[in-house]
Amino acid sequence: MSNTFTRLCKTLTIGSAAVLLAGTVAQARDLTIVSFGGNFQDAQRELFFQPFAEKLGKPVLDEAWEGGYGVLQSKVKAGQPNWDVVQVEAEELALGCADGIFEKLDWEKLGGEDSYIPGSTSECGAGHIVWSVAIAYDGNKLTDAQPQSWADFWDVEKFPGKRGLRKTAKYALEAALMADGVPQDQVYETLSTPEGVDRAFAKLDELRPNLIWWEAGAQPLSMLQTGDVVMSSVYNGRITGLNRTEGTNMKLVWNESIYAVDSFVILAGAENKDSAQDFIAFANAPENLSKLPAKIAYGLPVKAAAEMVPAEFAADLPTNPDNLAVSLNLDVDYWVDNSEELTERFNAWVAQ
Repeated sequence: MSNTFTRLCKTLTIGSAAVLLAGTVAQARDLTIVSFGGNFQDAQRELFFQPFAEKLGKPVLDEAWEGGYGVLQSKVKAGQPNWDVVQVEAEELALGCADGIFEKLDWEKLGGEDSYIPGSTSECGAGHIVWSVAIAYDGNKLTDAQPQSWADFWDVEKFPGKRGLRKTAKYALEAALMADGVPQDQVYETLSTPEGVDRAFAKLDELRPNLIWWEAGAQPLSMLQTGDVVMSSVYNGRITGLNRTEGTNMKLVWNESIYAVDSFVILAGAENKDSAQDFIAFANAPENLSKLPAKIAYGLPVKAAAEMVPAEFAADLPTNPDNLAVSLNLDVDYWVDNSEELTERFNAWVAQ
């Protein structure tokens, strides 16, 4: 082989390697964080996403989703998921940890599990907010009488008009049983029997002609503002956010609200799992997380962060002792065990 030919081969090999390397660099994906949209994600973007991007020295992308365990499963099973950090509900966290579709967290980076309130940590999830599903109404429209319970939500004679309800079996069945007179501390005991489930669906039957279903958290706010519904279940933080930003007079009913913890997880095989871990530590750092309630009224699972929240904002949080005292704690174990069956029945019922 001639020296000229040898040099040519080396040049081609080096050139090909450079092209491949350039292609790999070009295809490197920016850290992508996924949350639940609306004014909540606007607040997260301002307080966490953008400041972390500045600290990282690289862009941070954010997307919104409406939940659904199957979405996460499909992304991980397909390999190289295009999401890194995802905010999930408690049921999705429990299922994903059990199925191994989330990375294990480095709790030393996060300040240790004992720095969080009980029930907000696991080997693959770090609690980010405590939130509630509650009844909301427009205080400028309901002036003579105001709803105080799910029984009032069902009472279309006393409060004529349509109702908005989240389109999931979870929360709808609990609300139906409380509307039917089941005490909060007996809701899941009742739902654990076939008769109790039938009772919940029978109660939903009563309200069916007056129901408008919502799926995205911003929808019930719009429906309340336009008057399409007289009251609706909502995510509590969205209501306070709307009042603060648009000067509305939306009211929240804490009695019989249902509260749960949302957590950050990292999808298994995520390309940016190291940066994802650093982001969770940044967002949940007390000095950063404590700023959230001023923007939107969600409780904070990090103890030190909760202690730093000014009293004027703490009163509107699900974790306020007065609010907790009249609220129902979502039974995650119940929904992990029964979600598939009840979701199938609920979807069939909605489609009737």
